Amino acid sequence: MFTATAQTQRRLVIIGFLVVPLMLLTVFSLYPFAQLVWFSLTDWDGISPEKTFVGLANYERIFFEDQELLRPLINSLYYFIGSLMQLALATYFAVILNRGLPGSNVYRMLLFMPFVLNSVAVSIIFRDFLQIEGGLDALMVMIGLGAFTREWVQDPEIVKWSLVFASVWRYLGFQLLITYGALQAVPQDQYEAARIEGASEWQQFRFITFPTIAPILGLQIILSTVGSLEVFDVPFLITGGANGTKTFIMATLQEAFEFRRVGLAAAMAVILLCFVMLVMVIQRAVFDRGGTK
Repeated sequence: MFTATAQTQRRLVIIGFLVVPLMLLTVFSLYPFAQLVWFSLTDWDGISPEKTFVGLANYERIFFEDQELLRPLINSLYYFIGSLMQLALATYFAVILNRGLPGSNVYRMLLFMPFVLNSVAVSIIFRDFLQIEGGLDALMVMIGLGAFTREWVQDPEIVKWSLVFASVWRYLGFQLLITYGALQAVPQDQYEAARIEGASEWQQFRFITFPTIAPILGLQIILSTVGSLEVFDVPFLITGGANGTKTFIMATLQEAFEFRRVGLAAAMAVILLCFVMLVMVIQRAVFDRGGTK
């Protein structure tokens, strides 16, 4: 009868615990990724059983032949700028709520509530709110700003910022919650010592609060960057991509399911994945460099 040594038993336990996660990773991540890369090298239409290998032709078309396929990436800049504004607002509100003001729990719940709402419901609300003579126009007329009403989702010059505003309102609570949680780790005695020394509110934030939450803010910037590249629900449900609001994800889905160019859509998905990975590599390099200083 075979008797395993303690070291062998330990190895078998480790292997046993790794088998299931590795199987799940292979089935739900590695294999789909390999399939995606393979599809991007073919001209598959999503229906025919035949997939003709075309090499890098889809990538050449995206980068050199049909520049319109990459144009929706520019819209990501609007959402990235909006995410930075959102992060600044979340940090501001988190710092205020962290001071333990009366009713802070109620304010925190109100600010976080939009994030727990269904994204479809939020998009429908803003679609009606931003329509001509909708809720926003009525509010502006009520407070005496009727002369500044605009066609918020019909005017190509401002429709992108209208959608950015909806996204900021939607995800502000999420970033607020993360920042507020990071602030809880700041020792209160540091603030008390700073106040005794006569430090102003700005000095307390600059020399105590910000250095403590800087890694969390950096992580949120990365999440915001990735989110701005992958935004879909708000523009799709409010404008359907009209007036130049189509995002890269919307263009990818359109190529796959409307034009039946699954191979081209797969190449677009691979390019998006490469963008996301590049952002993560840059983030890792920046934070590692900052940590060694």
